Amino acid sequence: MNRKLISSGSPFEQQIGYSRAVVAGDWVFVSGTTGFDYSSMTIADDVVAQAEQCLKNIEAALQQAGSSLQDVVRVNYVLPNGADFEPCWPVLRQYFGAVRPAAMMISAGLLDPRMKIEIEVTALKRPA
Repeated sequence: MNRKLISSGSPFEQQIGYSRAVVAGDWVFVSGTTGFDYSSMTIADDVVAQAEQCLKNIEAALQQAGSSLQDVVRVNYVLPNGADFEPCWPVLRQYFGAVRPAAMMISAGLLDPRMKIEIEVTALKRPA
């Protein structure tokens, strides 16, 4: 099976030793992705803005993998404050409302206290 590693350019990938995404055959596994804007290494204070940036980062990784958000079959959300999840719903619905992947939300601490949400997805590329 062919394996391709995708990088976002985030310094965390090199420091920790992981890829933003891994393509294995028709599957694309996108690592937990936070709301950092990797071009400036800045992060918004607002959880909704962070959710939007997470999905933009994920979308970029999926595009590099030859996939898209429409191919997502599973999504996992991690938020330190579970009460922050509902305000994100409109953004999540905007990106996944038509796709409706299997989903799970976990409330747990994240690496950096500025991080308010982390999103991980798995996609199955559609036949060409």
